[in-house]
Amino acid sequence: MEKMKFLLFVLTSCLLLSACSLKEDAADLYKKESPLEAEVILPDAFLDDQQETIEVLLTQDGKEVNGADYVHFEIWKQDGSLHYNMEPAKAMGYGLYALSKDFHSDGLYYLKVHASSNGSVISPQMQFVVGELSKEELKILQQDLPATEGGHEHHH
Repeated sequence: MEKMKFLLFVLTSCLLLSACSLKEDAADLYKKESPLEAEVILPDAFLDDQQETIEVLLTQDGKEVNGADYVHFEIWKQDGSLHYNMEPAKAMGYGLYALSKDFHSDGLYYLKVHASSNGSVISPQMQFVVGELSKEELKILQQDLPATEGGHEHHH
């Protein structure tokens, strides 16, 4: 009788487990994400009192995105003295989108790109420098750097 109960338990377990197995094509039933990617292209040097062009190259699935839903640039100065509101970038072709701006003073600036294509939305942000940095701005940049361990090696 014990053997019969055990055999019945094993058969029931096998049936339940086989019902829970995944179909080989189960992954194909779900929506596959294809994230939008952005590569920001900055001028080699920003000069104050000069109009500069910032570009972003958008790709999705390894292909250039020429018909993005939207691409906006938002630019502001770290000290709060300047803030350009979000503005649409101009489509340049080949996945490139550009915006030209005047930078009237030296300092640490931030750029945030707001972009969307085929249901994928991204908002990468980065820092850039126009002209020379103040001592305060240098401190801000140094605070963002990861701590280094120097030349200390530990052997175990």
